[in-house]
Amino acid sequence: MTRATDPGEVCGGAKGLGWPSRTALRPPPATASSPSLPPPASRAVIFGKNSDRPRDEVQEVVYLPAATYARGAKLKCTYIEVEQAERTHAVILSRPAWLWGAEMGANEHGVCIGNEGVWTKEPVGEEEALLGMDLVRLGLERGSSAHEALQAITALLECYGQGGSCKEEPTPFIYHNTFLLADRSEAWVLETAGRYWAAQRIREGTRNISNQLSIGTDITAEHAGLRRHAQSQGWWSGDGEFSFSKVFSLTHQPVRMEAAKARFCAGKKLLQQHAGRITVETIMDILRDKASGICVDSEGFCTTGSMVSILPQDPALPCVHFFTATPDPSRSVFKPFIFVANVTPVLKAMSPSFGDKDPVQKVPRFQSRVDRRHELYQAHQAALGLVETSQEQGQKLQQTMQDLERQGLEAMKEILAGGITLDPEELADLLFDCVDTEIKFYK
Repeated sequence: MTRATDPGEVCGGAKGLGWPSRTALRPPPATASSPSLPPPASRAVIFGKNSDRPRDEVQEVVYLPAATYARGAKLKCTYIEVEQAERTHAVILSRPAWLWGAEMGANEHGVCIGNEGVWTKEPVGEEEALLGMDLVRLGLERGSSAHEALQAITALLECYGQGGSCKEEPTPFIYHNTFLLADRSEAWVLETAGRYWAAQRIREGTRNISNQLSIGTDITAEHAGLRRHAQSQGWWSGDGEFSFSKVFSLTHQPVRMEAAKARFCAGKKLLQQHAGRITVETIMDILRDKASGICVDSEGFCTTGSMVSILPQDPALPCVHFFTATPDPSRSVFKPFIFVANVTPVLKAMSPSFGDKDPVQKVPRFQSRVDRRHELYQAHQAALGLVETSQEQGQKLQQTMQDLERQGLEAMKEILAGGITLDPEELADLLFDCVDTEIKFYK
């Protein structure tokens, strides 16, 4: 789900549902008093996303520093090579551990991006190209604003296309993508069909998307040949208004897309219920909502990772990003991260590397499986296993997790309110210390 803001509001968002996922963004009025982040005096965008993936897939959280490269250098993404940028921004990514890209993440300039799958009249092919998740990372590494990131993604999409299996299994699972992009001042929704795309700029209110096209006639930017292509395929007559969603959506929607529509409506309703008073805690609660389907917990798919970010409009204030790095946000801890120099790698939330022996690197791909569980994932799963055998232990663990999260939220509140002097060395260890503390409590 996603929502943007007017000059007097903070914008908040949330993405990801079931297999079908979604994304949100939304703001509360700067005049409204609220005990939660950010303080009423500061306006901020709040971005949130759930990553809904195969149930046994491990999601890791990885920090990558800014880097420079020689002109003409090549970059290997999940499946294909592309031209490398001469400079990339520092990024924090939450990603399925088997691939190069990311489901969601942020960069040092306060840009956040999340993606989700979509099926349209434009056919998907098995030919390997860029994954939507590759485009998320590429946009973050190359864009210093949401608009710059959008331009980077669409240029790469038009040049290289999108394609290839999106699951770590021999049977291909392929989809095209929609994206939510946000920075300190605005947000964009980008929706694609093959190499074609349409984008909508969001300036105020809330906005949520699910696994379906949602951009109608309010198109801010589009592929140069979008309408010509639609006419050539007989999908649009060329007369009257052009609605991207009506022209490119499938005539007969698969069951999974009907389910996404129901989740989209539920998320929109939840945002409307909190209109004018949405906080970081509000978005976290929405991401944890299982009744609506926003927090997915089915036999085949579940929410494998979650993210919420506060992007203050005041550039003197830091952006704060929260990640779970574990499945099911209703039973996970959101842990804070702030970009500073010399960030300490959080190895306990990173999966092992298998190099050239990784099944994703061999052709044919995914003919075997490897154990990608990182230390935090294993400790979290073991703790939840004990919870299921003892109601008392379960209640104690849940309380401990809530206390840990509350401490992190309160500390970030003080930082954004100016009540704590920023110590770069402490902030460099922030996520590392939170993960380490969480693991100790599980043991």
